[in-house]
Amino acid sequence: MNLFMESSPQTIPPAMLEALDRLWTKFLPEIENRMGVLESAARALESGVLSADEREAAHQAAHKLAGVLGTFGLHRGTELARQAELGFSNERPVSAGELSYWVAELRLLIDQRK
Repeated sequence: MNLFMESSPQTIPPAMLEALDRLWTKFLPEIENRMGVLESAARALESGVLSADEREAAHQAAHKLAGVLGTFGLHRGTELARQAELGFSNERPVSAGELSYWVAELRLLIDQRK
């Protein structure tokens, strides 16, 4: 598993790649839980039943994903998580479709790293 597909492999020592692969495996359950929160919130928003608590949980999950994904070379994932974070915070008006798209794309990126 190469977690740094977005980075130049020549610039990352093999020992660092191995250590980051181990960290990815360790943190994957937490990443999956956060993705579950985002996916559930996106579905609730599309259905028009997103509660304030669910919105806040999704905002926090997106914030934490934005912070961690870049560490594993998922820079596009960080960008998508930041978009979702803003969307779930109501700071920037976005449609349910936009949020669902970002969450789905984020899921694809994470699944590619498994």
